[in-house]
Amino acid sequence: MTSKPLKQVHLAAHFPGVNNTTVWSDPASGSHIEFESFKRFAQSAERGRFDFLFLAEGLRLREQGGQIYDLDVVGRPDTFTVLTALAAVTEHLGLTGTINSTFNEPYEVARQFASLDHLSEGRAAWNVVTSWDAFTGENFRRGGYLPQDQRYERAQTFLDTAFELWDSWGPEDVLADKDSGRFLGSASAGTFGHHDGHFDIEGRFNVPRSPQGRPVIFQAGESEQGREFAAASADAIFSRYSQYDEGRVFYDDVKGRLAKYGRSRDELLILPAATFVLGDTDEEAAEAAREIRFQQVSPATAIKFLEQLWNTDLSTHDPDGPLPSFDPVESDVDGLISQGRASVRQHRDRLDAAAKWRAKAEAEGLTTRELIVEVTGRQAFVGTPQTIAETINRFVQDDVADGFILVPHITPSGLDPFVDKVVPILQELGVHRTEYDGSTLRDNLGLAHPDRPEAKRVSA
Repeated sequence: MTSKPLKQVHLAAHFPGVNNTTVWSDPASGSHIEFESFKRFAQSAERGRFDFLFLAEGLRLREQGGQIYDLDVVGRPDTFTVLTALAAVTEHLGLTGTINSTFNEPYEVARQFASLDHLSEGRAAWNVVTSWDAFTGENFRRGGYLPQDQRYERAQTFLDTAFELWDSWGPEDVLADKDSGRFLGSASAGTFGHHDGHFDIEGRFNVPRSPQGRPVIFQAGESEQGREFAAASADAIFSRYSQYDEGRVFYDDVKGRLAKYGRSRDELLILPAATFVLGDTDEEAAEAAREIRFQQVSPATAIKFLEQLWNTDLSTHDPDGPLPSFDPVESDVDGLISQGRASVRQHRDRLDAAAKWRAKAEAEGLTTRELIVEVTGRQAFVGTPQTIAETINRFVQDDVADGFILVPHITPSGLDPFVDKVVPILQELGVHRTEYDGSTLRDNLGLAHPDRPEAKRVSA
């Protein structure tokens, strides 16, 4: 009986930004604006032979109680600008950016990604996301608030239109003189026309076929519509299911949807976000992980999270005491969610959530802050380098994930311990590359090239 071949572990690095992941109080915590931070982070990932760097994007400063929400990074540079600059200081690392499909336009986004793919020699990837609130829309001329079904309808149409623009240049439409950019070829190259309820455009796309044909497509939604969107059109999913049981369920569900779109299970990679804490012993790592969580959830931060559920001012509440004795304040939750205010956007059924919080706090004897630490997340991988490497490998071989997008709590140096201590063990296990496999991100992810016969694309 032949044994099943080992799956290769895909690794990527998420530069944290639109969240409170970073431990700002740590002396090693650096800037989230200066280019040197992005450069060091990217070069560490490339030194570890990671597949790509992932950069999120926030389109508006969040608010809570009418004030800027101080748990998020403020002043985040533009995604395309950062990724383009990183293309010049890396050679193999993929460059993945989150770009919104609700408030942007297909021609502009397709042109930017095609340009990035050219400048990076085939390393561009697009995380296609939707925006669910009119609050963010106020920053844009079109504005508005799209219900979930319409958001994904627009996203699918947006992506299909981008594919049409990229595919308007065929593989045979090449530059006659690459140095000058002069083109001598088909008169139809770049010609496109798309007319539907979302987009009414036609013309000629002015960026020639890029090294990958089109960038790698990521998707990050987990709703029913999001899973179908990914199964139909994405190359990879950025998921939040980094624990074994929930990850296995999500993996089987999404992979099981591919067949109806004429796709095989290996045509879509599932890559959960994962944090990590290393120690010389598993016990030392566990203690460090607890300390880090309490640094991430300071007393003030705990109150901010509490206010998001209770929907009222709790600035005088004791974070080291019990939860409030009264129930969350009722309001038009759907209306407030559409506005994007941070105070309610994470909790649709606040009374039910509060009841669960109370039950957990009473059963485990937790203070408000201790409870917030428990319910707002924990590190995915904690232990010695050997423990973490073996756990990651087990998850991948057991089809819990195809790899992980690592989110360190220190930026930009927080990735270094993983690269220096965990990656060599994965390489010794034979599940992580020692050198890059190909010249493009598609090559390194093991994904088909759209200009090759085996590549497929369908629409939902």
